[in-house]
Amino acid sequence: MTLESYGNYYDKRVESIDEKICELISQRKIISSDPGDPTSQHIAIWSKKYNLNGDFLNDVFSHLPREDMYKPIEVPKGFLKNKPVLKSYEDNNVFYSVPFIRQYENASVVHLNIDKDVSEEKPGDMHHFIFIELSIDGTHIDYDCRNDHGGASGGHISFEFIVTPPLPDNMSNIKLIFKEYNEPLKRKPTGLEFVFTLDK
Repeated sequence: MTLESYGNYYDKRVESIDEKICELISQRKIISSDPGDPTSQHIAIWSKKYNLNGDFLNDVFSHLPREDMYKPIEVPKGFLKNKPVLKSYEDNNVFYSVPFIRQYENASVVHLNIDKDVSEEKPGDMHHFIFIELSIDGTHIDYDCRNDHGGASGGHISFEFIVTPPLPDNMSNIKLIFKEYNEPLKRKPTGLEFVFTLDK
């Protein structure tokens, strides 16, 4: 939805209030980049105090840390090479691996595979969807890591993360940090986290 799609009507009496809301959101970001969610007790108290619906407040707070969802995703251009990584981690019979990173002139694409043995599962067994986020450490550069898309078939899941700016040719000591979440918006971590330290 673009800004123009909201139409031309605007009640000027709320302008200063709306600006104050923007100011407070900005202050919240400065204080904490990952503040978590208010507790159910907070929501209950505030919804009663300010005559607001609790589910509405939950939705508002769940979206506040997700501003990055609205940033345009950089489209990788100018393919350079595939860099082998061959790092893996296993947890509870689930195998996580990064086979390679695809290098472009303007971005890098990190490929994550998740494999699980489903040979003994019965048809119709339900599987929870996995939400994985990538962050990068070991460098002074603030990398933007965006989950571009993923796919699943049987016991195999794959994700592609677009990283900008592109990772350097020498990736020594750069760490790929993967964290799993129950939900993409509310960002409730499951406790699963694994780190791959890259080589040259």
